[in-house]
Amino acid sequence: MKSHFSISLRLTLWISAAFICGFVAFGGAMWLDLNHTTSQGRTKTITGRARRLAELLQSTQFEPSDRESAKFNDFAEATPEGRFIQVYDLDRNRIYPEPPAPAVDFPWPRQALDGTAGISEAPYNGRLYRVFARRIDVHPKPLLILVAGNLEDNRLLLQRFSFGLIVSTPVLLAVSALCGYFLSRRALDPVDRLTASVRSITIGNLSKRLSFSATGDELQRLAQTCNEMLARLENAVGQIARFTADASHELRSPLSLIRTLAEVALRDPRIDDSSASAFREIVTEAENAALLLDDMLTLARADAGHVEAVFEPVDLTSLLAEVCARAMPLVDVKRHTLAVDFGACKKHSICGDETSLRRLFWILLDNAIKYTPAGGRIALSLDCVNGRSRVTVTDTGIGISAAALPHIFDRFYRADASRSYEEGTGLGLAIAKWIAGIHQATLTAHSDEGLGATFQLVFPPAA
Repeated sequence: MKSHFSISLRLTLWISAAFICGFVAFGGAMWLDLNHTTSQGRTKTITGRARRLAELLQSTQFEPSDRESAKFNDFAEATPEGRFIQVYDLDRNRIYPEPPAPAVDFPWPRQALDGTAGISEAPYNGRLYRVFARRIDVHPKPLLILVAGNLEDNRLLLQRFSFGLIVSTPVLLAVSALCGYFLSRRALDPVDRLTASVRSITIGNLSKRLSFSATGDELQRLAQTCNEMLARLENAVGQIARFTADASHELRSPLSLIRTLAEVALRDPRIDDSSASAFREIVTEAENAALLLDDMLTLARADAGHVEAVFEPVDLTSLLAEVCARAMPLVDVKRHTLAVDFGACKKHSICGDETSLRRLFWILLDNAIKYTPAGGRIALSLDCVNGRSRVTVTDTGIGISAAALPHIFDRFYRADASRSYEEGTGLGLAIAKWIAGIHQATLTAHSDEGLGATFQLVFPPAA
């Protein structure tokens, strides 16, 4: 599945995901370690108390009972959880603290009271306690030491630790996302600069090369590879342009000779009708071929960067009026209606090459006349929008299909069969696009098939 996310966003997501997974794994490991450490610590505490109590009972087994009881009470009072330290005999009779002394009604586990040594757990008053049972052999009969330790402190500690993990996770996620985005943008910034440089290179400036720093990394190798590719493209395009220009130039002389010979033959009074018709067709085709060669030569010179243009102030109103006057005979032949609207402004001046602009306007108007059936309407308007001069040519002709519209300015492109019946080289709109480009103007086409087409030319604001 194709991803629609940018590389920087994907890197940010990957970095954030890796960071948060690492943090969760680290936090989980720390939680388990803390739980194990506190649990072992509580077990070590209660077993230590049981060991010290056993040593006390063994050292006082031959002393009077009241003295032994007093020492037990002193030991219990000195212990934070002394109330949870008791001594039983094997018949489950409490020995210490001696009855009827008050004792905690703690639910000692059955296995502990049965004399089974080891660790167990028991709940009391909503809290969990860890119980350690130990049997010792003293005079006059064996005893069972029971020691219980509260696990509530451990639970609260783990709860606070878990709360800290939960609270810090979104904060660290946001920090990691910001850091990841900053690092990814910092790392991809040279790629963006390379992309902008490559995008600025067109067929007219293939000699331009990408600049790069001698870092020795992948970006330097990418820039060097692009420069090598541009060099190959420049060489190939140069060869094609030179061939097109040379071929166009060399073919003009033979075509001129063929046309001249045909015209001379037509002047011969002895020529028959069939031969005259053939020579007239030769003259027409020679004229069309000459126009094609002229267009090819123009584009070849444009590709080679040889632009023979003189930029000076040009009055668009006068120039468009001149082109419209030149087109009137063709308009009359096809019984078209030509509506011209120069707006409220009487004069639109731009800086441009008058000869090239005349050719551009003629191409647009000639196309409208050519592809509009007899009796149609053609409108040419000139207005000013936000300081920009805008020329619009609209017709009610056959229009352009949606599939053909993106390619209408390509060289030798003929839209479809409905537009191919008219004579043409297929280079007119490509030349118009090039002329618009050297004037830094924008030429666009809009059309609904069967309803006509609109070509719009917008010039930049005058300096």
